[in-house]
Amino acid sequence: MIISRDRILTTHVGSLPRGEALSELLVRREAGESYDPAQLDAEMDKAVRHVITRQKEAGIDSGNDGEQQRVGFQTYVPARMSGFGGESKRRRGREFEEFPELAQYINRRFPNVSRQQNAPQAQSELHYHDTSAIEGEIARFKRISAEGEPFAENFMTAPSPGIIASTMLNAFYDTNEAYLEALAREMSNEYMAIHKAGLVLQIDAPDLAMDRTMFYRDGSDSDFVKAVEFHVAMINKGIAGIPRDRVRLHICYGNWEGPHIHDIALDKILPALYQAHVGALSIEFSNPRHAHEYTALQRVPFPKDMILIPGVVESTSNFVEHPEVVARRIEEAVVAIGDRERVVASTDCGFGTFTRREWVVEPVVWLKLKAIRDGADIASARLWGKKAA
Repeated sequence: MIISRDRILTTHVGSLPRGEALSELLVRREAGESYDPAQLDAEMDKAVRHVITRQKEAGIDSGNDGEQQRVGFQTYVPARMSGFGGESKRRRGREFEEFPELAQYINRRFPNVSRQQNAPQAQSELHYHDTSAIEGEIARFKRISAEGEPFAENFMTAPSPGIIASTMLNAFYDTNEAYLEALAREMSNEYMAIHKAGLVLQIDAPDLAMDRTMFYRDGSDSDFVKAVEFHVAMINKGIAGIPRDRVRLHICYGNWEGPHIHDIALDKILPALYQAHVGALSIEFSNPRHAHEYTALQRVPFPKDMILIPGVVESTSNFVEHPEVVARRIEEAVVAIGDRERVVASTDCGFGTFTRREWVVEPVVWLKLKAIRDGADIASARLWGKKAA
């Protein structure tokens, strides 16, 4: 992975808003309804070209395809594996039960989203079909990304075994641990395909923080930390053979506008996160419940061989952060780890984690990405004592 050698570099977490024509086709495909494959291909080309262009215009250094080719960041997986069927009865997060008004508000705002709570479940032995789907995504991204000035670095996302397991629930394996083992084994096909294509692999792992209030909410914090350690071990199993400096890991508290009052403190999970065989950790720091947690990186010192990718703009609000606010957040991250070169500015989470559930309207997304670049330039001028390139 590239580092901020002479200026603060910029990236984002991965998902970006999808247009309505593409969204309709993705939802129809997911639902098993009829659609025109040629039309879907054309809409994907159009959408990927659009988000790549907008990222480059905003000044993003490490970019991707915006997950335009997927209906959701993890719910696309059953289409690539045998063994899934039926419907998971996924339990809602703790705050959705404590505040039913919140669930009602979200349902009113997003009435026609892709399958999330009602995703399939594991009903038989899992087997990853082949890598043709991921290779198709990679080919489209690389072809379009090569048009014009390229990104300094290309990345592609894939979900962790843990977030797949807590979304598509286990109804076959004897234990959840055995299910996670199977997912790590099968998802390694996708992880390796991304790596072999020359892209940086980003593992999306909301399970490592968010699932304290969802899948693992009935236990203690210490119980959850033990679960996180196992989840990290399964990530390590899935990415075995990929150099750690070609993998970055995104940790998320849940990309929704809500109280987040039951989120686990960052310093409790950091020791487990540091066990990941990755070169960078992407962590939310603009979320109002976690903006104070840079100090956790000093109480539990950040590894000297990892890059920190802090979220310096929030992903569920239409406020556009002032570049000076972004610059201060970047500077706080640099102080926390003691190294300006190992900080790459990013977003808290994705802007389009699920089709038709975008909290931030598209024009504001590009303004937020531009704010990251502008803030990074301000911070760079102060950190290097000169105007950023």
